[in-house]
Amino acid sequence: MANPTTGPAIHITNADAGAATFSGSDSRNYNYFTPKGRHASVYEDVTVDVQPDPKRYLLQGWLYAFADGVAGFSETWTKVKSSDWHVFRDPNEQWHRTIYIRQANTVRQIQQTLAMAKSQNVFATWDTSWVKCVETHASTWMHPEFGLGMQVFVPAQRDAMTNMINNAICVNGMDKLRFAQDLALYNLALSEQIPGFNGSAHKQTWLNDPVWFGVRENVERLTAAPDWAEQVFATNVIFEPLCGELFRSQFVMQFAAPHGDFVTPVLFGIAEYEYEHNLAYTTDLFKLLVDDTEYGEENKRVIGEWLSHWVPYSVAAARQLQPVWSQPKLKVLRFVDAYERAKHRFESILSNLGLELPKEVQL
Repeated sequence: MANPTTGPAIHITNADAGAATFSGSDSRNYNYFTPKGRHASVYEDVTVDVQPDPKRYLLQGWLYAFADGVAGFSETWTKVKSSDWHVFRDPNEQWHRTIYIRQANTVRQIQQTLAMAKSQNVFATWDTSWVKCVETHASTWMHPEFGLGMQVFVPAQRDAMTNMINNAICVNGMDKLRFAQDLALYNLALSEQIPGFNGSAHKQTWLNDPVWFGVRENVERLTAAPDWAEQVFATNVIFEPLCGELFRSQFVMQFAAPHGDFVTPVLFGIAEYEYEHNLAYTTDLFKLLVDDTEYGEENKRVIGEWLSHWVPYSVAAARQLQPVWSQPKLKVLRFVDAYERAKHRFESILSNLGLELPKEVQL
């Protein structure tokens, strides 16, 4: 019987109803995936299989395709392979509610610290050499953060094979973009609080200071890499410990306090905390790929090629930053010691993944 509002009625026959069986319809557990733990977490409930694929539930195949004929998502978008991309779970279990709570707390912490610093006029006690370092170098770090967030992690999260991987990479990108914004706003605040502070010096430093040429080249090359997994690996496993942590932890966070600055380390400390989380998902993801029973050895070979290609760029970038360590008045930490810490950190990450640095690559 036709419905005058909605049009002709649709009759579903028994044959139609039995054409496709919903996965898990015969299960009394009311779950269509295997949880990582004994019970599914909220993170898994709202994340797992939000984006299914033809190997899981899309019996009709992808509903859309690109102009080149590639449909939906393609395993050819990365050289590494997996016998089951859907096994991955973000160890941080981030989903929209937890992301909003964490980001809100982060912004609140920064605002409260800055408000207290302004009320106590602590900027007046900063050593002038350190003011110059923040003006030219600490502020410049917003540029690699923005480049990695917008041009590496945002594209990579679209190309990754499952929603679980997409989410983790997407959060990584949001962390980078928020930190870049934090530094930009902080730079504006310092321009108001410190007489003579040049709020635009970071632009010229990023573009014209030879100290930053290596970092800029490294970041720009990462943005041009066509392989999403290569981008994530080369950024979080190689660039971050050798350059990112080297500058954030071994320079800014080591030198700030002795020069009267307790504010800047708050921003950079948050960034280091976020890198720990982002490294955790990266380690879990690539550990699965390295240990894959079907493709593990081939994946190791591919990752070895990535190490041979990307490590020299990050090493060169790190070494070119050396003059920055000599600019503050108080020499808290020698560059050679800071770089040794960075190398040890990088090597420990590789060790945790069961990987070795190719013999021809020198740190």
